[in-house]
Amino acid sequence: MEKYNIYVGGTFTQTNQIISVKNSFDNSEIAQTFLAGKNELETAITKAIEVKDIMKNMPAFLKYDILMLIAQKLNLQKELFAITIAKEACKPLKLATAEVERSIQTFTIAAEESKRIHREYLSLDWTPSGNNKEGLVKYFPIGIVAGIAPFNFPLNLAVHKIAPALAAGCPIILKPSRSTPLSTLLLAKIIDQTELPKGAFSVLPMDREAGNQLVTDNRINLLSFTGSPEVGWNMKNQAGKKRVLLELGGNAGLIVSDSADVETAVKKSVSGAFAYAGQVCIHTQRIFVQDKIFDKFTDLFVEQTKKLVTGKPELQETDFSAMIDLENAIRVEQWINEAQQNGAKVLYGAKRNNTFVEPTIITNTNNNMKVNCCEVFGPVVTIEKYDHFNSAIQQLNNSEFGLQAGVFTNYISEMNLAFNNIEAGGVIINDVPTFRVDHMPYGGIKNSGFGREGVKYSIAEMLEPKLLVKNIL
Repeated sequence: MEKYNIYVGGTFTQTNQIISVKNSFDNSEIAQTFLAGKNELETAITKAIEVKDIMKNMPAFLKYDILMLIAQKLNLQKELFAITIAKEACKPLKLATAEVERSIQTFTIAAEESKRIHREYLSLDWTPSGNNKEGLVKYFPIGIVAGIAPFNFPLNLAVHKIAPALAAGCPIILKPSRSTPLSTLLLAKIIDQTELPKGAFSVLPMDREAGNQLVTDNRINLLSFTGSPEVGWNMKNQAGKKRVLLELGGNAGLIVSDSADVETAVKKSVSGAFAYAGQVCIHTQRIFVQDKIFDKFTDLFVEQTKKLVTGKPELQETDFSAMIDLENAIRVEQWINEAQQNGAKVLYGAKRNNTFVEPTIITNTNNNMKVNCCEVFGPVVTIEKYDHFNSAIQQLNNSEFGLQAGVFTNYISEMNLAFNNIEAGGVIINDVPTFRVDHMPYGGIKNSGFGREGVKYSIAEMLEPKLLVKNIL
């Protein structure tokens, strides 16, 4: 059994508490690692403090070289990382490979952005008192970053915290999910081989007590959390004066207009609904289809769903596999059953076998059902009809969440209506809300989050502006 040492302040080490990492498809143990506690966290914080000034003063060319070297080494080990993610996260190999490729891109973007840290010249002679004076706004690293990453994208969502922090000049302590810590511990082996000062990066799978200290410790200057709304908002309340970034998911809505290419919309929507068994923050959960094309859309949607290849996640041909654990699989099954008991109609799926839940398509739902009003975070999609485009926007907005939304339409008027009136952090035209590239601003409103990710935007959150005023003459 392979054992992965944790990475504490630049040193690989072990503790007396072992974590067993399992593949939820067959519950097989794939590796072991170690649980960090308060002592390990204290070491990581102390080491981060020791190198904070080194990171602050690191020249752009060196940050660029370090980040590019990480990207290059990650590319050389792409297959190893992909199979690791496939097993630890029960993610189909083709999706795991895409995640590694995105992580490479994220580090590459961060390398480029490290050369473009914002600064601004100000002319101050707008008033007589500013005559013969000029200003310079320069941005400095905020300090130590705590990153808490989820299980569903165990590498790339961690990298979306790590790469911007290093580009900004901030040490970072990462807490991966205890279900999926292996890929970030592999990444630590790569980062350890660079010129990054020891202590600038730590990877600590933690117990709850130590993890909560990441939130409350005043020596940590910024908390970046991706996970559930309940946990995220509670962290924000406990975080004191530190800056907080929250990406909290949602129940993403999609509108399909009668002007859309139905076949394209169906193909993309099936992927958006069932990729990684729906365990995606921007999983396409609620679809609103113009009533003229509703029957055609749903028939094709069911037909395409039936073609998904199910099986072991590490097989290249697999499209769809098990959920991350039994607890969540049972929860999703209960939500489906609850919807049926209250009048919803299942068009396909709805059966559970251990951690495997069939891709499930439901109609005749209402907004009080959990499959609509909550974040299902599983392989369930609801499809309902609408008559007028404005009513579709109203239905989509009838949610406590607002992360991303999608609209299939060929009418410019509907594109404009959607962009101006949909309550979400992003509106994706002629694609599903599940679309994301790694340099775009990413985040939501309402219960979906606080702040924005996307490399440049994360870097901006990790910097503090400082003003210099000086005489010209």
